[in-house]
Amino acid sequence: MPAYEMNFDGLVGPTHNYGGLSYGNVASQSNSNAVSNPQEAAKQGLAKMKALMDMGFKQGVLAPQERPDVAALRRLGFTGSDVEVIQRAAREAMPLLVASCSASSMWTANACTVSPSADTADGRVHFTAANLNCKFHRSIEHPTTSRVLQAMFASDAHFAHHPALPAVAQFGDEGAANHTRFCKGYGDAGVEFFVYGRSAFDSRYPEPMRYPARQTLEASQAVARLHGLSEAGVVYAQQNPAVIDQGVFHNDVIAVGNGEVLFHHQDAFLEADKVLAELREKLARCGGHFQAVCVPSSAVSVQDAVKSYLFNSQLLTRADGRMLLVVPDECKGNPRVWRYLQQLTASGGPIAEVRVFDLKQSMQNGGGPACLRLRVALNERELAAVNPGVVMSHELHDTLVAWVDKHYRDRLSEADLADPQLLSECRTALDELTQILKLGSVYPFQLN
Repeated sequence: MPAYEMNFDGLVGPTHNYGGLSYGNVASQSNSNAVSNPQEAAKQGLAKMKALMDMGFKQGVLAPQERPDVAALRRLGFTGSDVEVIQRAAREAMPLLVASCSASSMWTANACTVSPSADTADGRVHFTAANLNCKFHRSIEHPTTSRVLQAMFASDAHFAHHPALPAVAQFGDEGAANHTRFCKGYGDAGVEFFVYGRSAFDSRYPEPMRYPARQTLEASQAVARLHGLSEAGVVYAQQNPAVIDQGVFHNDVIAVGNGEVLFHHQDAFLEADKVLAELREKLARCGGHFQAVCVPSSAVSVQDAVKSYLFNSQLLTRADGRMLLVVPDECKGNPRVWRYLQQLTASGGPIAEVRVFDLKQSMQNGGGPACLRLRVALNERELAAVNPGVVMSHELHDTLVAWVDKHYRDRLSEADLADPQLLSECRTALDELTQILKLGSVYPFQLN
């Protein structure tokens, strides 16, 4: 049966702002308190979705979260009406208000981990929402994420949904940003690749010294068990602590995989030779031929990779079987990275083409093309069971652009987050969006 990889991009929310909330994410911290443009951010994301759809790739959209998250502020002791809660938080604890307004759910690579039906014991596509407990502003996402995913993938016959892992340090889970899958074809059994930063229970694993390692080995193992994956179809690898300390807060900042190809930096993993050998051996058992495209430090340094987000790219299989690399405009602006990419596509290897997109609004907050999308491999029956309201089309694209123009501000500063009108604007917009995407009631304000 034919199978496809479908990318579900996060629609940037109306409160997109530069709060500098993500310690360890260099771009997020360096642009703290800059003035953002939510309208432009959403349109840049929609333009990428439309462009990939026009190229023949299957494309969907994942709705943003309700922000400000008044309920989260109430749990922290702020009382009164919704407006009073926001005003008091602005007076007494502005950083908490900023966190409750974060539009970080747009980076749907962190929404969950997905295992396709070809890999799972029960033959269903499995989703486990990520707890994202390393950062407060992201840890509040998973309840709504779970409801949105269940509204998108509603058929119990085809899809299985798991709640987030316990929100404790031992099970820190950052979702698909630290997970990829290798396979001969999207409908074939494959090898799921889990990358972790530390072990919660074993002190023999080295840890970074400067920035936190967000993903634990134990969280990755728990997700594999929940999804019913076999030992023969899983590889675990530890991220190099030295690159985490240089701003590589997720594996998708230093490596990206698709099909039979892993595109990675030389310094991405500890014991890289052993990891690559295991991937090669296990994929061969699935009938695939593993290919590693290793970028040497002499060509692109880790610092250049972080600044340009070379590896936070989308690696997509074209109709001719060769691959397209979707990169942010920052790659073109870095002479060393751009020179390497020209050499890469001219080499005759599996990556034949590079497409550049302007995603500056997202990039300034530390998220590139790979952060903005969640990959879901689906066979034809499963694809038919996806909520059609979230499948991108020219009509949906035009409707969403008009929706953004109607509801989004073109300027948002930290001070604007205290405007009580912003909450009303967001709720009005999201209520309309759930009708556009046919999601039903998924937001707290709709459920109360």
